[in-house]
Amino acid sequence: MQQKIARIFILCSLLIVSHSALAQEAIEISELLENDKDISIRDMSRIKNKVIVADSLQGWKLNWVGGLNGAQASYDNWSQGGVNTVSVTASTVFNAKYRQDRFAYALATNFKYGKARLEGEGTRKTDDRIAVNNKFSYLFSDDRWSAFGNINFSTQFDQGFDYNVGDNEDPVLISKFFAPAYFTQIAGIGYSPADYFTAEAGLALKETIVTDTTLSTRYGLDAGNKFRFEPGYSLALGFEKKVFSNVRLISSVETFTNMQRHLDNTDVNFSNELIGKINGFMNMSLQFVMIFDSDYSRQVQIKQVLSVGLSYSIL
Repeated sequence: MQQKIARIFILCSLLIVSHSALAQEAIEISELLENDKDISIRDMSRIKNKVIVADSLQGWKLNWVGGLNGAQASYDNWSQGGVNTVSVTASTVFNAKYRQDRFAYALATNFKYGKARLEGEGTRKTDDRIAVNNKFSYLFSDDRWSAFGNINFSTQFDQGFDYNVGDNEDPVLISKFFAPAYFTQIAGIGYSPADYFTAEAGLALKETIVTDTTLSTRYGLDAGNKFRFEPGYSLALGFEKKVFSNVRLISSVETFTNMQRHLDNTDVNFSNELIGKINGFMNMSLQFVMIFDSDYSRQVQIKQVLSVGLSYSIL
């Protein structure tokens, strides 16, 4: 486990230093779907963006952005081969922030759904997320320190499948709406020496819900059970800053340790996204995510997505 965590932090450093090289190595969506499991499962248990309320804010601040990303690949008599692919992902992010004196509240919602059509393979899901994050904070006399409480929820809209099956076998169902779903509550102390960096530590409660009992054991529940409760503690680091005039890096490392299990079962979520603004409506993003969740797999899960699309500020 220690080696896995060390690799995660090393990759974090490499991503920040050499993000342009990673952009060139991001795999095609057709390759991702052909060789891997349903990728939406990697995004369900955590919300990837940290919610930060600026010191200068008084009252409410609302932000709502909608986005549409797409990719297309077509081949005709191409010697290297390839699979004709069309994919589309729609997303919407709504943030509401409030501050009055030393009390602050932030709400973040992130809804995303994507589909891809592969020639000869039909339509497959590429992304699927329902995530809601509530954060309550009280700032101490030293504004760098605060007490906080988080209430988070995440699940997905649609069914997800494992396509790595034998010939003439049907794909295996691995997820669906509220199977699984996660509720987490965290209370602790936060430290933010700069607007772009946060560190948080606290006691945590985690509830896992699997409404389809055929999937219970896949997510660490006993056979036939629909609910599991876990007490533990959580550590999180968040970084968000412009690295160039039109490029922003959002990076976070989040952990959850069950007090009743060995440390090598600690959940680790390492998420990075580079977002480049092309103009007022178009952007380009590179997402790189690593997850270790022993309930789902003892192997580290990895996701890379390079996309170009449109975004529009509704509020």
